[in-house]
Amino acid sequence: MKKRHQQKLVIVSMILLVGLNMPIVLLFDSAENLLGFPVIYIYFFSIWLFSILLSFIIVKRYNE
Repeated sequence: MKKRHQQKLVIVSMILLVGLNMPIVLLFDSAENLLGFPVIYIYFFSIWLFSILLSFIIVKRYNE
């Protein structure tokens, strides 16, 4: 894997670090439900799914 592809994975990690930081997470901490689930659960799992898919795309596309 080339250096620039590793840098893309580092950027994904930094986005996760910011996205899962407590002040950002507390923005989604409410008593409201979306599709029967608390909003914070949907936020956590969407960030998690986004990071997995983005990492998979980077590794699969740029693995040489």
